[in-house]
Amino acid sequence: MSPPPDNDDTQAYDETGDPVAKDAEDAERDPRDEPTGPRVGSDGREIVVPFRLYKAVTVFSTLAAVIAYLIGFTLIDAATLQISFVRTAIVYLLNSAGLYPSDDLLVAALAITGIGFLVAGTAVYVLGTRFRGQGMGKPQGDSSET
Repeated sequence: MSPPPDNDDTQAYDETGDPVAKDAEDAERDPRDEPTGPRVGSDGREIVVPFRLYKAVTVFSTLAAVIAYLIGFTLIDAATLQISFVRTAIVYLLNSAGLYPSDDLLVAALAITGIGFLVAGTAVYVLGTRFRGQGMGKPQGDSSET
């Protein structure tokens, strides 16, 4: 990957193609030097972390949320359909363990568990969006643009 074109030939670039600060004044404005930790921004509380950690948090929180949504909707589907494969498997496992729940109890348990997975997936996703990588932009209150 070649560095972005620039009219200034003295500009240095790191291995990712991002410009590197040339002097002390430019280093002060280098967004990668932004301190990490919790911040209170215009959109509420956010946590500034190194960019690699931000990418990992974003990927895994989104993955966990999607899996939780799929499980939640599958359980809700099993609660509403009498011929669902998942419901049949759950009833078989419960019966083999010596438990024989009534249909009403099974529907309630599956529906509540499904809704619980949906709520948990939403919470994971919302918490994952609170992270911001270093240099990803400042809150509008800190911006010098008008």
